[in-house]
Formats: sequence, C-alpha cells, structure tokens
Amino acid sequence: MIRASRNVERTHLLTASAVLLACSCLAQSSFAQESARVLSATPILQKVGIPQQVCTDQQVEVQGQKSGSGAVLGAIAGGAVGNAAGHGRERGASTVLGAIGGAVLGNELEGRGADSVQNVRQCTTQTVYQDRVVAFNVVYEYAGKQYAVQSPQDPGPYLQVQIVPILPQAVAPVAVQKRHPPRY
Repeated sequence: MIRASRNVERTHLLTASAVLLACSCLAQSSFAQESARVLSATPILQKVGIPQQVCTDQQVEVQGQKSGSGAVLGAIAGGAVGNAAGHGRERGASTVLGAIGGAVLGNELEGRGADSVQNVRQCTTQTVYQDRVVAFNVVYEYAGKQYAVQSPQDPGPYLQVQIVPILPQAVAPVAVQKRHPPRY
C-alpha cells in the first residue's frame, strides 16, 4: 500500500512538472510583433574630443650668410704675395702662409650677406569638442498607454514592439509524505 501511494505521488509530481515545462515553453515562444506610435524621440548628446591640426604662418628674419668668395679671393691673393715674397726653400712655406692669411683677411672683409625674411609654418594639435548623438529617449504609445525606452537610433514615426504574454505562475504540487510509526 505504501509503495502504491508513493507511485501515485511520483506520477502527480511528474505530471505537474510536465505541465509547468509546457507552460514556460509556450510563454517563451508565443509573442506578437506590433507597431506603436512614437510620440517623441529626443536625442541624447555626448561631447566627443576630436584632435585637429592647427597651423600658423609666421615671418622670420634670417641673417645673411657669407658666400665664401672673400676667403677664396683672399687665399689666391695671399698665396701670390707669399710666393713673390719668399726666396728659395722658403718660397713654399711663404706661399702657404700667404694663402692662409689672405683667406682669413678676405673672409673678414667680405662681411655677411643681406638679411632676408622667410615664412615659417608652425603646427600644433588641439582637441576640439563636438556634440554627438549617442542614443534617443523614445516615448511611444501602445494600447492607449505611454511607454519610454532608450533606442540606439531614431525609430521614426512608428516603433516595432514585441508583445509577450505573461502567464500566471503555476504552483507545483508538493509531495506530502505520510509518516508511519516505526514497526517493531
């Protein structure tokens, strides 16, 4: 008798579990897709830093450079004078010394060239902040009621909504075990 009542309890428990499982599967797979009228779609803005290169042109005065022609002409003239002044074996040494002295003197006499003005471009990177739309706060109407949702893009005049029925939770029968006094 005890064995038969336990089998009946197990059968009731398995039946209740199967009904709960079937109801939960129906609840998950049965839905409808409907259109809801959008009442407003307000953009949500966020400041985004964008690096930009900013360049400016400036005029810079550049000092004139020596051309080197004074040193060359001085070396030639000094070498000729040293060669004419030297005698015998000293003639080579006096030519070299005359050329060196003439180059130094010619370079000093030449002076520097005329100053000039050059355009110099200087560039820096600056961060510019701009407002960017990151989402939309959407208010829509469905079945006479208003709802709000956040959407990643503008939904337009209508929003697709998914209607999922909510079934009442079934209560599983609790197996009650009868306690029998121990037999001695």
